[in-house]
Amino acid sequence: EGGIVSAKDPTRGGLANTVNEFSEKSRIGILLQEDTIPIPKGVQSACDMLGIDPLEIGNEGKVVLGVVKEKAEDVLSVLKKHSLGKHAAIIGEATDKVSGVILQTTVGGKRILRKPLGDPVPRIC
Repeated sequence: EGGIVSAKDPTRGGLANTVNEFSEKSRIGILLQEDTIPIPKGVQSACDMLGIDPLEIGNEGKVVLGVVKEKAEDVLSVLKKHSLGKHAAIIGEATDKVSGVILQTTVGGKRILRKPLGDPVPRIC
């Protein structure tokens, strides 16, 4: 109802796992825009130092929503009104023009975004 097609907590496998599950279950491609994914600078810096892809690490307390295109801006507006949603963003689109999940990089290239093979950060609890 209200335009949300799918919602998932990206705790296990991060964004990469979540969007791949969306793609597999819906049987449609997903094209993500790397420059719209809200990754805090501190997280990006730590991942760079450790050689970890921030798209593959768990994200506690986050949600990834699949929303019909016609309602996406309305849903985003509502999310941004809440303090926990201030960094919410539209990061891509479902499309039959690609298969699986493709990441449009900030430098203009494209790469396949696969499900992580394992969890790069071990569980501590």
